[in-house]
Amino acid sequence: MVVPSLKLQDLIEEIRGAKTQAQEREVIQKECAHIRASFRDGDPLHRHRQLAKLLYVHMLGYPAHFGQMECLKLIASPRFTDKRVGYLGAMLLLDERQDAHLLITNSIKNDLSQGIQAVQGLALCTLSTMGSAEMCRDLATEVEKLLLQPSSYVRKKAVLTAVHMIRKVPELSNIFLPPCAQLLHERHHGILLGTITLITELCERSPAALKHFRKVVPQLVKILRTLVTTGYSTEHSISGVSDPFLQVRILRLLRILGRNHEESSETMNDLLAQVATNTDTSRNAGSAVLFETVLTIMDIRSAPGLRVLAVNILGRFLLNNDKNIRYVALTSLLRMVQSDHSAVQRHRPTVVECLREPDASLSRRALELSLALVNSSNVRAMTQELQSFLESCPPDLRADCASGILLAAERFAPTKRWHIDTILRVLTTAGIYVRDDAVANLTQLIGGAQELHAYSVRRLYSALAEDISQQPLVQVAAWCIGEYGDLLLEGSCEETEPLQVEEEEVLALLEKVLQSHMSQPATRGYALTALMKLSTRLRGDSNRIRQVVSIYGSCLDVELQQRAVEYNTLFQKYDHMRAAILEKMPLVERGGSQVDGEAKESKEAQLSETALVSTEPQASKLLDLLDLLDGTSGDAQPPPPLDPSPGGALVHLLDLPGAPPPPPSIPNLRVFEREGLQLNLSFVRPSGTPALLLIMVTATNTSGADVTHFICQAAVPKSFQLQLQAPSGDTLPAQGGLPVTQLLRVLNPNKAPLRLKLRLTYNHFGQSVQEIFEVNNLPVETWQ
Repeated sequence: MVVPSLKLQDLIEEIRGAKTQAQEREVIQKECAHIRASFRDGDPLHRHRQLAKLLYVHMLGYPAHFGQMECLKLIASPRFTDKRVGYLGAMLLLDERQDAHLLITNSIKNDLSQGIQAVQGLALCTLSTMGSAEMCRDLATEVEKLLLQPSSYVRKKAVLTAVHMIRKVPELSNIFLPPCAQLLHERHHGILLGTITLITELCERSPAALKHFRKVVPQLVKILRTLVTTGYSTEHSISGVSDPFLQVRILRLLRILGRNHEESSETMNDLLAQVATNTDTSRNAGSAVLFETVLTIMDIRSAPGLRVLAVNILGRFLLNNDKNIRYVALTSLLRMVQSDHSAVQRHRPTVVECLREPDASLSRRALELSLALVNSSNVRAMTQELQSFLESCPPDLRADCASGILLAAERFAPTKRWHIDTILRVLTTAGIYVRDDAVANLTQLIGGAQELHAYSVRRLYSALAEDISQQPLVQVAAWCIGEYGDLLLEGSCEETEPLQVEEEEVLALLEKVLQSHMSQPATRGYALTALMKLSTRLRGDSNRIRQVVSIYGSCLDVELQQRAVEYNTLFQKYDHMRAAILEKMPLVERGGSQVDGEAKESKEAQLSETALVSTEPQASKLLDLLDLLDGTSGDAQPPPPLDPSPGGALVHLLDLPGAPPPPPSIPNLRVFEREGLQLNLSFVRPSGTPALLLIMVTATNTSGADVTHFICQAAVPKSFQLQLQAPSGDTLPAQGGLPVTQLLRVLNPNKAPLRLKLRLTYNHFGQSVQEIFEVNNLPVETWQ
């Protein structure tokens, strides 16, 4: 006995009544078998019912591809009930990846030519949903005719179909330019909304269309003013705001038309001020319109007073109870802080209050904006607020907060003492979260402030005595005690409280650091070197220091063991030279701007040229200097002959009179520049390895906001070999701070033309950016 096929309603009830997934699959498999049999029999009367059931099965996630051809048959049917289900099936089962979708092009063309509105609506909906580029090109003329049809129902769907066509095939824009001007006179809000969307798509994809539609700015201003000034309308108002969807669309279009165009911006200035002052923000719809108004004001060439009004609106958003609105306001202010810094500064107290938000996304945005607001006039107050936040902020924000405070202090420090105090407080609070260069920066700062040596060593000694868990703090303290331990014991410093420190206490503290399980190998190295330096600065016997150093001569850490062995040798063989070798470190000049770096390079080049023409006695003196620690007292040996092997690199350096001339310099190349971020390439080809090219990638940031999480990746053709060295960091401070450098080693054995593909990923102005580009204009000297 053949089980009859179920109706759609009965099928839905039976599937929902299945208690297990196996029962559901069984019901669907049986019904799909009936549907296949019905399709094979070619029953035209019940085909649409079978396809409707198949579509329901498809919506549940089961395969329904065997119904694609039945969709085409139903679309070609003259019956409306068949066409309705057929077009629905085409939208669900067909897409551009299926070749069968091209077979319905002719049916859609015939249906668009009919005068039946319902059929035209079905055809337009299907075309706007799954129409491919080929279908759009074939049917663009028919859609353009329907844009001016008397029926508002058909016109609205035709406008939306035109939007899909422009997105698929931008070169069709010329077809839809003339009807858009007439459609702007529509009173039907649905058609007007679709027309504004269509004009926006045209302007974004065609410069000619952008120039054409700048003429209709007065008309757009009139439409928006009518929406703002009209009273409550039951049909279009949402929460007391007249058609906010249409207002937002018009504002977005005005933003595109007014960008970098003085006349258009002047036309819409008064209207934007009216919208900004008259829109009710008690409901979400009004806030959406107001936010879009702010974006438009900031993007066009608006009046200065209008820009201040926009910033004040965002300041009011910060006081809103809705977290989403506050987040949007913080993100927008972060984008505007560079162009309107003084206006954003007025809302600094409100921004600082947002740091205490329990929501992690809000506090992160508030932290980024707070760091961007720091300048020379408010650095003390802002740093104090940020340090208070650092003490209680979540762990995932501590690294960004600590790095931001250190960068702000480096750029805007009013005095060196304040700078040192700020860094010490950050190291004490969140030392494990600071950047890798924090230790070097602080030691450089202390070394350059001679008048603060006694103050710094006392502060660091006190901090180290309280806590030895913060490794960067311990490293700086050990370095400072080693360099200026004599000042620590003198006890004469007017800027700090009286502190009496004995030699035994200092040595015991450094030994405690060496023995602590929390100390890293690098920290132990600092402490061991500090003990060694104290052997020349303390007045007592150095036997205790010698015993501690000798213990680490058998340490498992190779670096620490080597250092201890060298110090032991210094005690035993070169004790008469120990005081001179362990003198205080000279001040190392920090790298300045790019111009200073170029001047330094040219100076080094001049020194190299001078060395190349030096006389033989000078080379002999250099050999005597290198032979100092060998313990020999005989005459220096003459330089050996040139050795072409790689192992003879040292011989090449010493054989100065006969050295070959340096290779020709390769010009630098700038390959990327966006919003203050620049990427420059410099090249060096070692003379000993002509197939090797060293590329130094230098990234600099001249914008007003830091670039964080900076990553540079490179790729070369398969005939090359590429090795990427670790970068110097991942943060580029604002306003021309320290650059990030990375070395690329490219081996080109075939001397083929070099091409580079670079990918940059970073965070800037609160946004994640990824740039992929190819460098094809490398100098010929890099590969020939």
